Amino acid sequence: MRVRLYQGLHLSVVLAGMAILAGCEGSSNTYVSPPPPAVRVAQPVQQPVTLYFELTGNTAPLNSVDIEARVQGYVQSIDYQDGMTVTKGTKLFGIERNTYQAQLDQAKASLASQQASQVGAKQEYDRQLNLSKQQVTTQTAVDSAKATLDEANASILNAQANLDLATINLGYTEVLAPFDGTVTDHLVDIGALVGVSGPTKLASIVQTDPLYAYFNVSETQVLMIKETLAKQGHTFKQTDLPSIPAEIGLQTEEGYPHKGHLDYVSPQLDASTGTLQVRAVFDNKDRAMLPGLFVRVRVPVGHNDKALLVRDDAIGTNQLGSYLLVLGKDDVIEQKQVKTGQREGALRVIDSGLDPADWVVTQGIQQAIPGSKVTPEKVEMNPPAAAAGDTNAKTTTTQ
Repeated sequence: MRVRLYQGLHLSVVLAGMAILAGCEGSSNTYVSPPPPAVRVAQPVQQPVTLYFELTGNTAPLNSVDIEARVQGYVQSIDYQDGMTVTKGTKLFGIERNTYQAQLDQAKASLASQQASQVGAKQEYDRQLNLSKQQVTTQTAVDSAKATLDEANASILNAQANLDLATINLGYTEVLAPFDGTVTDHLVDIGALVGVSGPTKLASIVQTDPLYAYFNVSETQVLMIKETLAKQGHTFKQTDLPSIPAEIGLQTEEGYPHKGHLDYVSPQLDASTGTLQVRAVFDNKDRAMLPGLFVRVRVPVGHNDKALLVRDDAIGTNQLGSYLLVLGKDDVIEQKQVKTGQREGALRVIDSGLDPADWVVTQGIQQAIPGSKVTPEKVEMNPPAAAAGDTNAKTTTTQ
């Protein structure tokens, strides 16, 4: 009985398996490919753009000189606080005056004495001249009186020169600021003897308003500017510099907030570096900038009325340079090598390699593989921040 029961169960299992296999023979497994990846594409912005040279440079003071003692003597006073901003003519140091005052008084007395001698010599000459007309004196006497008068006149000139020199030396005992600026700490103390063997440095004064910025332009850029001017029928003149704007920005600043203009261009290139030195001048009334700072410099060199701009983060790089992924025929991705220009906010100018009608991949770049098909969503060319919040926001750039 047990053997028959086992054989019956085994037969039931076999029949059930055959039924399942028979049911499977009527269905088929097929592979369904995933849909093309979704990307966002936008056409480049076309708008006027001012073209710039972006360079680096350093700030420098308008004036910077050492203040020196020009006469010998003991320092009697220091009339400023270290680091003080002073105006032209402000007294900074005082050197003992008594010796130079005595020399001035002596020069005045000598001049008065010579003037008195000149009066007597003039009277004697006039008297001899009258006697000569009356033929009661000799020509020798007249000539002698004339020589004495000439000597008196020369002595007056010498005495006047000594007086002027004494006046100048007395003036040097008061050391004055030669221009508006900030004075450094004093290098001598009260009671120090200065000017013994030559001028003695007392301090320095620096004028930082306005402020210079020096930078170098490469030989290629110089030739490019000359070629552009030649096409326009213009020649460069130093008198044109004040009309050429310049902008600078510090390392901690965004953009180029400080506005100025060109002030000087070197007449020749430095053969060792192949660069031309250029200088710009900037207002610095709030003393926000100091001499010696590293600055980013931007100078306009042209204008493009129909520049093409795309999002800077949509640009990729490879061994050939920069490229963009664009939407081709049948929504197939194509790669275009482009030449990039300057940055305008979150956008960048494309100098060549891109057409205004191209649709550039701006989002989903990782899924956009050249030669593969995508599902495009057409939007406007917005900067990243605007695109994240509002895909319909208008593009804004810094001009």
